[in-house]
Amino acid sequence: MHTTFYWPMLALVLLTAVIWAMAVGRRVREIRRRRLPLQSLARARDVAVAFEDSQVMDNLNNLLQMPVLFYVACLALAQIGAASLPLLGLAWAYVLLRVAHTVIQVTSNRVRHRFYVWMTSCLALFGLWAGLAVQLGSA
Repeated sequence: MHTTFYWPMLALVLLTAVIWAMAVGRRVREIRRRRLPLQSLARARDVAVAFEDSQVMDNLNNLLQMPVLFYVACLALAQIGAASLPLLGLAWAYVLLRVAHTVIQVTSNRVRHRFYVWMTSCLALFGLWAGLAVQLGSA
């Protein structure tokens, strides 16, 4: 097993942890500031309309969607010992693009910019999976 692919995964987990902490902090502050009864947040649809500030939580949700495919690909590449620089470059590119996506979403939230970065990150992710398929095919 090759551990090179664990570093980009750890970087993305770190980003997710930072955003989680920001989301919790913002949610708690808004609950206190607006005196929202906790029971009024019991259902997802209630939460969706209750909060004025949702950008950070939206980003946290984003970090728990497509990145699942990233983690699986990196684990598979580590398991088969594929340590090529192009694949590692794609892994790090994906992480950096997710950082850029996060920065856009939690600050200006300019949808066009965020969309382009998201699309590019998806292309990097699918490139990583194509590389995994090539590695598996040549094994």
